[in-house]
Amino acid sequence: MTAAAEVLATDLAGIALRNPVLLAAGTCGTLDEMSDVLDLSRIGGVVSKSITPLPREGNPTWRILPARAGMLNAIGLANPGIDAFESHYLPRAEKMPCAVICSVAGFGIEDYVQVAAVLDEWNGRGVAAIELNISCPNVKTGTEFGMSPALTGEVVRAVRPVVKGAALFIKLSPVAPELPVIARAAIEAGVDALTISNTIPAMAIDVHTRTPRLANVTGGLSGPALHPVAVRLVHEVYRKIARDAGVPIIGAGGVMRWEDAAEFVLAGATAVQIGAALFADPRAPLAVVRGLEKWARVQGCASIRELVGAVKID
Repeated sequence: MTAAAEVLATDLAGIALRNPVLLAAGTCGTLDEMSDVLDLSRIGGVVSKSITPLPREGNPTWRILPARAGMLNAIGLANPGIDAFESHYLPRAEKMPCAVICSVAGFGIEDYVQVAAVLDEWNGRGVAAIELNISCPNVKTGTEFGMSPALTGEVVRAVRPVVKGAALFIKLSPVAPELPVIARAAIEAGVDALTISNTIPAMAIDVHTRTPRLANVTGGLSGPALHPVAVRLVHEVYRKIARDAGVPIIGAGGVMRWEDAAEFVLAGATAVQIGAALFADPRAPLAVVRGLEKWARVQGCASIRELVGAVKID
């Protein structure tokens, strides 16, 4: 391992990562499509598209729009379904040169259990972790499980017995009331890491036609506008629950530059996810990796892990 690799190498809930940079669910294809434009051996990992039991076409066009401070999306959990994902995509997971985290979505607890059980069978054959997406604002009931500590705990307790080998992550909503309380419920139910956070519900209107610009009417806002919100949430959850519980956080939301990723680390994130930035520059993660490596060295650290939660507050 080179000196540069050593300073960025980290452990995420028992998963050894080359560096803390991950590609977020729903922004990099179904699984490995980004390998056409990005050397996946130079990042920490990839999070698959959120998979449901049955195939979904998602919402009609328009379902992605630019916003002045980011991007609006209302994809609607479009995915091939677990059967096609297992037969056509998962056989490639073992050959991917980075960690593979599979995202799971559902409309009932049984959906999460069904998909997670199939994915866990691929642990040791490419799937390192499973991320429960309980916070998608682009489908009806998509955020329901993430709004209540009781429902969050119920989902995790139902899924935990079928996830026997892979690490179990959960993706939380930025608009959930009292997010530290929900994070605590998820931790007590058995998750191994928290992803904070998802997109913020948002809307755009065409002032000439007076109609919503998204076919779904509303969608999720991602990108730079979300970043300060997500940084605060990571900081709050880290200080109130995750640090003492020994549960790592993955910061997600508006990472466009290495400085954004560094903010997440200082707030308490062990790893970060990059999403909207991939639409502007698919090679943006490489610049983030380079910047983090130089930053850690300037800070006088032998490992970036020394900087997790190291924000100075009097």
